Amino acid sequence: MALACCFAPRAKAADSSAPDWLRAAAQEKLPAYDKDTVAVILLDETQTTVQSNGEIDTRHREAIRLLRPEARNEYGGIGVDFDKDTKIAYLKAWTIQANGHELAVGEKDAYEEGYLSDIEYTDVRVREIRFPEADPGNVVGYEYLRRDRPYVFEDQWSFQHRVPVVTARYDLQLPPGWEFTTRWFNHSEQQPQTLAPNHVLWEVDNLPGVEIEPDMPNWRVVVGWVGIKFFPQDPNMRAKATGSWKDVGLWYEGLEIPERVATPEIKQKVADLTAGLTDPMAKARVLTEYVQHHIRYMAVEVGIGGWQPHAAGDVFARQFGDCKDKATLLITMLHEAGIEAYSVSVDDRRSFIQASFPSIFMDHAILAIRLPDTVSDAGIYAVVNDPKLGRLLFFDPTNEHVPLGYIPWYLQDNYALVITPDGGELISLPLLPPATNRLLRVAKFDLTAAGDLSGDVQQVEWGGPAAQQRREFLEQPPSKRAEIFEHFLGGFLNNFVFLGGSLGNLDKENESLSLDYKFSAQGYANPSGDLLIFRPDIVGNEDIGLLNLFTQHKARKYPVQFEEAMRQDDVFDITLPPGYALDGLPQPVEASCDYATYRSEIKVADGVLHYKRSFEVKDVIVPVDKLPEIRDFLQQVAADQQSAAVLKKTATP
Repeated sequence: MALACCFAPRAKAADSSAPDWLRAAAQEKLPAYDKDTVAVILLDETQTTVQSNGEIDTRHREAIRLLRPEARNEYGGIGVDFDKDTKIAYLKAWTIQANGHELAVGEKDAYEEGYLSDIEYTDVRVREIRFPEADPGNVVGYEYLRRDRPYVFEDQWSFQHRVPVVTARYDLQLPPGWEFTTRWFNHSEQQPQTLAPNHVLWEVDNLPGVEIEPDMPNWRVVVGWVGIKFFPQDPNMRAKATGSWKDVGLWYEGLEIPERVATPEIKQKVADLTAGLTDPMAKARVLTEYVQHHIRYMAVEVGIGGWQPHAAGDVFARQFGDCKDKATLLITMLHEAGIEAYSVSVDDRRSFIQASFPSIFMDHAILAIRLPDTVSDAGIYAVVNDPKLGRLLFFDPTNEHVPLGYIPWYLQDNYALVITPDGGELISLPLLPPATNRLLRVAKFDLTAAGDLSGDVQQVEWGGPAAQQRREFLEQPPSKRAEIFEHFLGGFLNNFVFLGGSLGNLDKENESLSLDYKFSAQGYANPSGDLLIFRPDIVGNEDIGLLNLFTQHKARKYPVQFEEAMRQDDVFDITLPPGYALDGLPQPVEASCDYATYRSEIKVADGVLHYKRSFEVKDVIVPVDKLPEIRDFLQQVAADQQSAAVLKKTATP
């Protein structure tokens, strides 16, 4: 990975000659690129050599021409990860300046750092080196050799980047008798060149840079990459070959089964928590709440610990663990209560898991609770009816704000690998319907003849909106929570005063969250002679911001991805000032597309303007060919929400 350069490295003078491959790359004649292109990767080459004992040597070379000063932010240096099972033989880097002068840095100029935080300890470290004179017009390059002892025989070659790539190569050498398979994504499949027996080479050229767009899908969905599997001849090594999701599940199951042993302390805790309970869902609820809220998140990952959980007894005794530790402890506790559950490997980057490429590389762990036939679906939504495994209720014990019955938005409409004694079952997690993710805002306002507005708002949320709002408030001390209300109001009002607010059920994830708040806004309505002009959609029109998805100077290249299906309803009653009569109202609006619907209406009766609005997102992925449809829909919504009501003075009150 490339790194920002914080200060200039010491460049060697004696042995500063750049290698021939870098010199050749520096001679590449480049086409004209967009003026915003900060750099061009001239060569991105990976040479993978699999040894007969299963160890893998990876030699990586990269040459980059820097075009703009900001290229230093991403291409000012290189960092290479390693751990106790991975060794870096060498790391070298060079710069060829525009005037032809060559500079070099090596091992003595490198430094190492670990990945440490308040919630994570890992033995993974990174060796870093910075390029000398990383200035526009210069070519920088690096080479490293790393030896891995992999847990499984697979590799992933990502050949497309944020900047253009002139040439990308993947060179593979296997021992006699070994085989390989490939799966290409977001690029047409290329046939390899055979250089020698068991030695092949793939090459792709002239790849465009991937522009980052707001709310685009996961990087892996749009860039070109190849998944590669290696299959050894020796049957004793076949356990590391995961050619199917069943194989991946068996590999995980072998790591996890020994850790799911209930200690006497765990058994006693389960007995205490479930005392007097007979309903399976009641038992599941108290156990899930215990692990969700009382087992602190802390990751300790050394070696295989990145994949294998700690023993349930250790997690319980220490009262902390990472996602797979929490899932393992909860599965163990549920089993003691007579409820079966499975470990589930997922990735919180939607669409990162590709069904056609079984892989161990997923970044999160949850669980699936097998529901007895006697349990009703009422109030539980994250349920999948699998023909082999039965009704499965998915639950994430790491997310403290999403209760049993729901799953976080980033896991919805995603794949999950359910790990069973018979292997892995890849299952599609549901996209929860809009009705499960609701926001209802009811308000009463008073408008004066001077245009000043004041009012009370009662807001109720459940599902996804409640989970996200709870997180925001709970991450702040009570003394700072008024600022959250003020920040929200500041998105819609200019001259306002927050007059107080309260929260209901903040610590009760199984209940709806309520927010009550008051404010006044001076000069909300604009006077114009005998007229008062104001927008009835006073607060909460966040959906207008979605139009920012289409404000770029270029047409979008990639789909739009919303977080979750949801519904928002606003009901506002605005008492009008005496002596004013209605002179004009926005017309009712009904707009819809395949992905969302919108309705609004305004009525006036007995001096009160009644405003209703509903906005519903039905699906979360909008493909490129449907972007004009969603853009037109959002423009209709924006036009309605920016429209104004007009009052005309009729008499002196």
